[in-house]
Amino acid sequence: MSLSAIRQAIRQVHPDLIFLQEVLGEHKVHQKNFKEWPNQTQFEFLADETWPHYAYGKNAIYTSGHHGNAILSKYPIIGWENIDISTNRVERRGLLHAMIEIPEKKQPLHAICVHLGLLETERLKQIQSICERIESHVPHNEPLIIAGDFNDWRVRASKIFEKKLEAREAFLHLHGSHARTFPSWLPSLRLDRVYFRGLAAHRAKCLIGTRWNKLSDHIALTVELKF
Repeated sequence: MSLSAIRQAIRQVHPDLIFLQEVLGEHKVHQKNFKEWPNQTQFEFLADETWPHYAYGKNAIYTSGHHGNAILSKYPIIGWENIDISTNRVERRGLLHAMIEIPEKKQPLHAICVHLGLLETERLKQIQSICERIESHVPHNEPLIIAGDFNDWRVRASKIFEKKLEAREAFLHLHGSHARTFPSWLPSLRLDRVYFRGLAAHRAKCLIGTRWNKLSDHIALTVELKF
């Protein structure tokens, strides 16, 4: 059980938005086996009082429960939708699209949380689905963030997003290369990304250290973006 430690670590970073993958909405077996298991969903437990607004996209459904992507926000989520971008019946994947109202801004921020497939052929189809969703539902003059686990170890997505969406990846833009995020104990693969459009990137950092490495098999990323 590392939920409490995850919540404490996130609180110290104090981000405005949090993009989560493989977060549990329900798991009846774990609920029985762990005394510390919360009475609410994982994303509600992590959000607590700090991030009062959240959206959850149920992707994988099984006998004991379900999991998917989640977005936690300090600011009101004025609308959200979970889009099925699965390419087969076994490995279920979704695109969680939330529109967030930012104080003193006329335009909403579009936040998209994803977790793409393990096979390159399915990832390319899913990337195309992301592009189609954005082209049809995100006006070009409204700010956009696409974040999550892309499983894109061959680094194909960035060129596609830049060409089709004019979206840039924060670490590539600021540091000249994507962040190495997997596995957390010896990161070698560049799987996790934060893409943006209509915003300015000021800082991109990997959250590393013994405490963080124990919380996930992926390195957590933090990015500072401004209007």
